[in-house]
Amino acid sequence: MPTIRRLACSLLLCGLIAAPLRAATFNLETASIADIQAAVDAGALTYEKLVTLCLARVAAYDKQGPAINTVITLNPKAIETARALDAEFKAKGRRTPLHGIPVLVKDNFDTYDLPTSGGTFLLAESVPYADAPMIKQLRDAGIIILAKTNLDEFAHGGVGYSSRGGQTRNPHDPRRHPAGSSGGTGAGLAAWFAPLGLGTDTGGSIRGPSSANGVVGLKPTNGLTSRTGIVPCTLSFDTGGPMARTVADVALSLGFMTGVDPRDPLTRTSAGLFYTDYTPFLKKDALKGVRLGVIRDYSDTDPEVLRVFNEALAELRSLGAILVDDLHYPAVALNNRANVMEPMRVAEVKQNYADYLSTLRPGFPKSVGELGEQGMKLTEANGKFFPHPSVFTRFKRFADGPPTSGIAYTSAKEHGMLAVRGAVLGLLEANQVAALVYPTRSRQPELINPETPNIVDRVSTPSLTSIANVTQFPDVIVPAGLTKEKMPVTISFFGPAFSEPKLLGYAYAYEQATHHRVAPSTTPALPGETFTY
Repeated sequence: MPTIRRLACSLLLCGLIAAPLRAATFNLETASIADIQAAVDAGALTYEKLVTLCLARVAAYDKQGPAINTVITLNPKAIETARALDAEFKAKGRRTPLHGIPVLVKDNFDTYDLPTSGGTFLLAESVPYADAPMIKQLRDAGIIILAKTNLDEFAHGGVGYSSRGGQTRNPHDPRRHPAGSSGGTGAGLAAWFAPLGLGTDTGGSIRGPSSANGVVGLKPTNGLTSRTGIVPCTLSFDTGGPMARTVADVALSLGFMTGVDPRDPLTRTSAGLFYTDYTPFLKKDALKGVRLGVIRDYSDTDPEVLRVFNEALAELRSLGAILVDDLHYPAVALNNRANVMEPMRVAEVKQNYADYLSTLRPGFPKSVGELGEQGMKLTEANGKFFPHPSVFTRFKRFADGPPTSGIAYTSAKEHGMLAVRGAVLGLLEANQVAALVYPTRSRQPELINPETPNIVDRVSTPSLTSIANVTQFPDVIVPAGLTKEKMPVTISFFGPAFSEPKLLGYAYAYEQATHHRVAPSTTPALPGETFTY
């Protein structure tokens, strides 16, 4: 017997007896970017097949079935690009871990080969001269733009409605909105149209849709990613960032979006502070011994959200976090929208839009005043969707607004922003906490109002998210559970500037211990999405 064992071992070492292989299962519903690349490495999946699976889901569920309506423009060359990346992979290997990964891009990021409309009929045919830097960096890494996704008109709003795309619906309950303004990206990720997405955030526009659709999102520190080539909202508060179905995928993709952009002076603040790889900070024990402050402002808005949040706090404690409960923001932070954001927006939008519109090809409006005038001239629906009137009446007002040299603006920018930032840092310091945790949205997504195109004042949910924009601090969102109505609730990990490594670590530890992300029942699996290899 010993002789037989020795012979078997010798044959095995020589490769004459194949070692048994462990079977793996690929499931599009749960597949992370790492899972996708493992299946490609094993020869069980190609990037062309992956894109084909994603496009099949778009065909089945975006305009048909639950008709969640996330896509403004489908990339006609997505499969062609996937084939080219398959050939490149076979010949040269993988460029980066993002090689061949389909991405949903909010339709306010400039793309040289697809229109960038900002969600408005006025820019429906606008094809920019060049990619936004964030898009170029991702394309250089090997991603595939699957589609440009719907957003609120010019990213002004929070219900996912635009004159370019109409109303996006929440795949967890198509009667409800997906939040905004990155609602198309959030809903598309929840419905598994792609593993990765891009959103922008001025007051909560990455975080609201991440929460409402039950996916992961990151509003980065302002200056960590470039704002160049993004249709502006209010540049002092704007930032772009990743959205995905897992914390690991958000962390992985973030490293390909960072860097100093000479055309965006705010990115200089990130010099020496950004990373090109955030995945080493993802540790399952990252919450052990960490002091977190629990924000209770607006906690009585929705009993179901509060219940899920309290259960999440118990889970954080079980993972070793030390919670300092019942914290509240000072009034200067809570009142930031009226006292800081509004004076700055009224003065800044005029110049922000003039700068962006000047980069477009001939034939498009060149000022916020022109946008307002042309939008208000439309008295009937443009195609299927009527433009939301409040955007254009606002633009007319902004055209006659005060200059950025005025006292109201300079006071808000130079003193108001610092006051809010100081209030948050003071709260962290006084309670000796590393970060703050709160329910990202204080209530569940509301039912879609059929009168949305005619409502001047849109849904207003009590929100803490704008504090991150005024302070310019990062905020990471992760699923925390479901309400009795089966709607997602998320928690936010909010911390000081450039604390993304720690916040992503906390979110990862929580996600890996709880696995609260749930697939929508309205967009079930299709044939071929699960296979063993």
